Amino acid sequence: MKTIDNYHFQGKKALIRVDFNVPLDDQFHITDASRINAAIPTINKILDEGGSVILMSHLGRPKEGPEDKFSLKHLLPYLSEKLGLDVQFANDCVGQEALDLASSLKPGEVLLLENLRFYKEETKGDESFAEKLARLGDVYVNDAFGTAHRAHASTAIIASFFPDEKLFGYIMGNELKNIGKILHDPQRPFTAILGGAKVSGKIEIIRNLLDKVDNLIIGGGMMFTFIKAMGGDIGNSLIEEDLVELARETLVEAGNIGTRILMPIDAVAASAFENDAEKIVCKAGEIPEGWMGLDIGPETQLLFADVIKSSKTLLWNGPMGVFEMSNFEAGTKSVALAVAETTGKGAFSLIGGGDSVAAINKYGLAKQVSYVSTGGGAMLEYIEGKQLPGVVAVTTDQ
Repeated sequence: MKTIDNYHFQGKKALIRVDFNVPLDDQFHITDASRINAAIPTINKILDEGGSVILMSHLGRPKEGPEDKFSLKHLLPYLSEKLGLDVQFANDCVGQEALDLASSLKPGEVLLLENLRFYKEETKGDESFAEKLARLGDVYVNDAFGTAHRAHASTAIIASFFPDEKLFGYIMGNELKNIGKILHDPQRPFTAILGGAKVSGKIEIIRNLLDKVDNLIIGGGMMFTFIKAMGGDIGNSLIEEDLVELARETLVEAGNIGTRILMPIDAVAASAFENDAEKIVCKAGEIPEGWMGLDIGPETQLLFADVIKSSKTLLWNGPMGVFEMSNFEAGTKSVALAVAETTGKGAFSLIGGGDSVAAINKYGLAKQVSYVSTGGGAMLEYIEGKQLPGVVAVTTDQ
């Protein structure tokens, strides 16, 4: 793997694609800086070796060119404090000002470019736009795993302008290494825990994992499409009718190849989609008419925890219920605690996907699991078996 560990940056200007797409409040203060914090080791490695750094990123989804609320200038105070130096800022990501600031950078200095997505050419993967960005640096470093599944100008196209000088930063390297552990060399038993609202967002990952895992745990809103496929009554619970047959086929296929699929045996159902709605515990396939399942039940929590605790490799993507509501978070919390406990006893655990990461952080367990992926969509596509443009661009000789 071509990582920054294999390169010495003395006197080099490193053009780094980072993922600084962080949430901001109404006062433009960062409310979760984890993506910036994750990139600091890569930046510091280059600075410590006598290189300079040019950072490029997107922020939000600006519609028509520059918008103040999506300006990366709002990140300058935090980034400067975190790096312990005054980070310079270019009011545009291409053009003369950016060129002048980049060319005058001295070793140990950092320049942050304005939002790449102020140009539609970025998301279109425009080659001439990528070439303008490429002029700013001597070596290209991709450290934005969260956008690695996009063939954008700064994440994939730009690499062709650095045929011998393109590398992965620490985030990218760690993501590929840790996802590789579960895909190519998992210790057995290997259990995947999949939740979230919809089967449609997970069916490809389910199909790709079927012959790789020993156990596949299914929870969250997506469980009801499977329960319906098994002939259960699901009341007003979330369902994707057009995927019921595919869910049925998946259950049959799992049985044929010997993969154990674990479905909830009970559920917490509510009279409405509200935290303080009336709630009952019932069998997962016997939800009364007019009620909706919003969490896995206590018996299921015990069942899932037992399977998790007997595993050596764990992949968790998606909550078990509407964990944002305190009355329907018990299932997700029980899975999080079981994963952390099992990791503490020597298992390898990979957590990915926005809601799973949010849950792990909510319960203060991020340091008690093996690896928390920074890129939900990219991680899922990689596990689905798809090639990621941002990865291919760096690993391919061109």
